[in-house]
Amino acid sequence: CCVGTKETAFISAVTAAGLVHSVTRSCSAGNMTECSCDVTLRHGGSASEGWHWGGCSDDIHYGMSFSRKFLDVPFKNVTGKSGSGLVAMNLHNNEAGRQAVAKLMSVDCRCHGVSGSCAVKTCWKTMSSFEKIGRFLKDRYENSIQISDRLRKKLRRKEKSQRKIPIGKEDLLYVNKSPNYCVEDQKLGIPGTQGRECNRTSQGPDGCNLLCCGRGYNTHVVRHVERCECKFVWCCYVRCRRCETMTDVHTCK
Repeated sequence: CCVGTKETAFISAVTAAGLVHSVTRSCSAGNMTECSCDVTLRHGGSASEGWHWGGCSDDIHYGMSFSRKFLDVPFKNVTGKSGSGLVAMNLHNNEAGRQAVAKLMSVDCRCHGVSGSCAVKTCWKTMSSFEKIGRFLKDRYENSIQISDRLRKKLRRKEKSQRKIPIGKEDLLYVNKSPNYCVEDQKLGIPGTQGRECNRTSQGPDGCNLLCCGRGYNTHVVRHVERCECKFVWCCYVRCRRCETMTDVHTCK
């Protein structure tokens, strides 16, 4: 379903980024024999400036290489003119995910000195949390670029007036406009959002206003029965009360 859309571009980027992140973390933790920390930084830094490289810097080079071999090689083995444009687009989106991990690398430091004076700092490079990387890629998804559906190896913007604007290596690309995910389409495997439970007070993607696509929502009361206020009675059993709660549940029309 939905080949070449903004959503599949996002999935490609997140998958590639996730592979880099996971492999690199395993390298730093010493769980893999093929890699470890980034040893190229150990002799850098300036003691006269009060800091030096140390600790275990995340070596994303191995993670990036592993991700390219695992995800990109199958695409590169695809032959035939009809697929070359989509292949180039998928390879670009994979690389955009990997570049997000590299772009968001940060430097952590630890202070050393008498009574915490921080006379000298030991610093190392570390990856950002995958949550932060995901937010970065979500922003790229929301600003993704539609490219020409004339499948060529050189990727071009669909809008002729914008073709002189270069495509960045961190941009996400798509060919086909997304279908309407609000309405059920069995042929495309889209379930729609009718009957989905939503949050009436949320302004996010789980909110009734967005999830229900402007159709409104139904509210019904659900009764929950559970054991509560349990106490141990000597000897030897647990005595509980039976508690009931009533909650409002909202579902999309």
